Amino acid sequence: MSISPVSIDHVVIASSDLDRTDAFYEVVFGVAIERSYPGLHQYRLGTQMLNVHGPGLAEKAGPELLARPPVAPGGSDLCFVWDGPIEDAIAHLAGCGVAVHIGPVPREGAQGKGTSIYFRDPDGSLLEFISYAGDRGA
Repeated sequence: MSISPVSIDHVVIASSDLDRTDAFYEVVFGVAIERSYPGLHQYRLGTQMLNVHGPGLAEKAGPELLARPPVAPGGSDLCFVWDGPIEDAIAHLAGCGVAVHIGPVPREGAQGKGTSIYFRDPDGSLLEFISYAGDRGA
């Protein structure tokens, strides 16, 4: 039996304060924010999406629609491709007032060798920009 190719449509992060999280992801990632209903926001990044679960969502959506246990604020670890040199990502974060936690460091990503920097969102989730541009990570 053969399985059709699959890809990720969206992933979930959790927020302790949706307004604060919205502001961070809008500035740092340039997301388009959709407010589906109270306690659930969706961040569109091109053809990909982050669902953001806010306080009280379990009571509104019902536990059958959430992970067991639900994702906790600060409990995510996500990597995003930075389309350009990693130095540009560092400058972008600095301009947003976001500190680089670790990096730049060579990393192996889904597309091969790259260079990454790590930083945190307001709840403490670990976020990564990986760049496949240039030869630093090669």
